[in-house]
Formats: sequence, structure tokens, C-alpha cells
Amino acid sequence: MCLIVFAWRPGHPQPLVLAANRDEFYERATLPLGEWEESPGIYAGRDLLAGGTWLGVTAEGRFAALTNIRDPRQPRGERSRGELPLQFLRGEQDAEAFLAELAPRVEQYSGFNLLLGDRRALYFFNSEQGEIRRLLPGLYGLSNADLDTPWPKVLRSTAALANTLEDPQPANLLALLGDRQQPPRVLLPDTGVGVDWEMLLATVFIVGPGYGTRASSALVLHGDGGVRLVERSFGSGGELLGEVDLRLGPQE
Repeated sequence: MCLIVFAWRPGHPQPLVLAANRDEFYERATLPLGEWEESPGIYAGRDLLAGGTWLGVTAEGRFAALTNIRDPRQPRGERSRGELPLQFLRGEQDAEAFLAELAPRVEQYSGFNLLLGDRRALYFFNSEQGEIRRLLPGLYGLSNADLDTPWPKVLRSTAALANTLEDPQPANLLALLGDRQQPPRVLLPDTGVGVDWEMLLATVFIVGPGYGTRASSALVLHGDGGVRLVERSFGSGGELLGEVDLRLGPQE
């Protein structure tokens, strides 16, 4: 993923409400959201190049999502970051224990942010900071830097999420992810990729030559045990290619 905004409110009938965009090169082969045959009970999209995923859930409500850290100076890791969400979803460790085992070997991966949890607890880990953070209730935004770094797209989409929380239907969450408004150049971060790329990557929904938003995901974990995850897939011109509407367990 390249943008994740979410409301974490344990004890609420909908403890997790999340909207996320995955941005990637169009030529990178991908399968849409579905149950993994070799891992029954895990639902996620699949990167066919490295075999991992960017966001997934289980029928029991375990959740994992990943973004990369945008820094062209960082060394390239020997392992794919996309394996990390799968390792958590396939295992039985709680998020804190999983991250404690991961922390000593982060140098195997290029820089990443990892969001892990369930209906009871949610954890965040930035590989550059190395701190395991149990998140307090609140509204959060994440792109390709640390949590709540005030990039224009993060601020804009987090504010839009706040306006959906009275009725966090997937359609409303997906609508905010389609925002293509370009922020003023003066507000752009400088991550070392050059002004043209900063401009391209600055919108919530990206359409560019060879690169753009490939999938938008709306996730709601229900306190009664239900999971609702809707994913829309997009083509190279930003056109809608398909939608998967996943409903697991009770729906409040």
C-alpha cells in the first residue's frame, strides 16, 4: 500500500474502519482480493512477482497492511516486504510478539511500515524507527513515511475519513480514495525522487505513465465478529476493472 487512513476505536461496534490505496507499476502482475488456496481463511490480493501481499484479513479478524518507505538512498533488502503481512496472518502470535521477533531482522527488508492487529489491539511498526507501538484510539494516516507524517495526501484523506465515520459504508470509504486533486507544489515533501515524481505521487488516487493506483480497499472490522472488505481494481488509465465484496461472519 501507499496510503492508509484508519480509525481505531476499540469497544466500538466497528472497532476498525480503514481505507487504503495500493500504488504500483501497471506492468507488475497482480491477483485481486480472494481466499488463498494454500492458506484457507486468509483473504488478500497477491503480488505475482514476489508472492506477497499488501493488505489482508482472516476470517477471525486478524489484519495486516504494509507500506514501503520512500527513500532512494536506502539499501535494497534481500527479502520481499510483502511476505510480512502473510507471516502474521498465517501465524498465531499476537501482533506485539510477532513484531518483537521481526525487529532484530529488519535489515533483511527494504524500509517498510507494518500495521497489525485484530479487534482488540492494533500495533504499528516503522522499520527505520524500530519502535513497536500499540496504538491508542484515534484517527491515523500513513503513506510512505512515518505514521501521521503531514504529507498533503495524508492530511486530505484523513480529514475525509473523519467525515465518513457516522456512516462508514465501503462506498463512502472508496469514494474518498478516488480523490485526484493535486496539492500546491510548495507543500510537497522532498523524498529524493525528484519534483516530477513528487507531483505524480502527491494525489490520493494516482494516474501516471506506467504507474498509478492499482487497487482501493475499504475495510470494516465489526465488533460482533464480522469482516467487510471491498476492493476495487483499476487499469492504467484509472479505469475500474472490477470489484470484490468480501463479507465474513455476522454483519452488524
